[in-house]
Amino acid sequence: MLRQALRRQPGVSAAEASLVSRAVFSYFRWFGWLEKGRPLEEQIIQALELADAFARQPDRFLDTELMALAVPDWVAKEMKVSPAWVRSLQLESRLWLRARQGQGIALAKELGHCELFGAGQSKDTLRYLGTEDLFRTPAFQAGRFEIQDLSSQAVGLICNPRAGEIWWDACSGEGGKTLHLSDLMENKGLVWASDRAPWRLQKLKRRAARAGIFNYRTAFWNGRAQLSTKTKFDGVLVDAPCSGIGTWQRNPHARWTTTPQDVHELSQLQKRLVSNAAASVKPGGKLYYAVCTLARVETDDVVTSFEKENPEFGRLEIQNPFEKQKTSSSQLRLWPQDYHGNGMFVAGWVKE
Repeated sequence: MLRQALRRQPGVSAAEASLVSRAVFSYFRWFGWLEKGRPLEEQIIQALELADAFARQPDRFLDTELMALAVPDWVAKEMKVSPAWVRSLQLESRLWLRARQGQGIALAKELGHCELFGAGQSKDTLRYLGTEDLFRTPAFQAGRFEIQDLSSQAVGLICNPRAGEIWWDACSGEGGKTLHLSDLMENKGLVWASDRAPWRLQKLKRRAARAGIFNYRTAFWNGRAQLSTKTKFDGVLVDAPCSGIGTWQRNPHARWTTTPQDVHELSQLQKRLVSNAAASVKPGGKLYYAVCTLARVETDDVVTSFEKENPEFGRLEIQNPFEKQKTSSSQLRLWPQDYHGNGMFVAGWVKE
């Protein structure tokens, strides 16, 4: 909505649009501190001053103050709330890019103002520090990179699909993870991408055309009806709709619109989605469940419910793609304070 509003304003420069954007996000990020009786313009100025003060001297802000004001009170009942997590929410988010396989170093040189993440398996992950409109760059128009959060990239790396396999991205949305899976498969094999919103699938098609990705098919899936294929898949990814608590650094407005009821209703939806999708996994195939939230009912409870109802699925060991040391478990939580991306939860199973 912010992008649309700025586009409607004639004569707004890129620098001015950036200032407006920062003001809006600062307002929601520091909403708990603002004096609501003051005029809105004064509240926005106060929010920008708080953002600047936190960037310069974060220790000026006490942990108790941050934990009381940065997030709603109900959150502590749904997940672990630590000072480190809350402090990470008050930082301005980083811009992450995913280069096509093997093109990370070349892309960093071409764009400039880039840092290679270069940890673990993420050889083509870049942090962009510049101010250029990346959507207008020749490299983006040629499909050589996508703007994709670090933790979202982790999901594709964990799935680790092989060339020639058949995968299903069950809740593909606009296709960020579909494109990553296809790229990892070297455009060989097939990825089915499904969603309940046809407009998202149309956007996926446009993104795939720009990226030169063609080993995919799209299909409507509402979580209940069977996918329009009898194919059994080597791998299924259920990147389910969630409360988005893990994105609260990038999307600070969501802190004040998300409710406990949302979290618990989404948990029921997630349980249904992952169980219904599991029927399409072939023997020996893999199933991954991913959500950008850290609430217990959307993570641990979904896993417990699925394993109780689907004993033919055994736990799959998951390697953290951002760590060089090979330690793995059946579940992975990525926290914003550790990697400066969204909070993410991933669990995996193999069908016996």
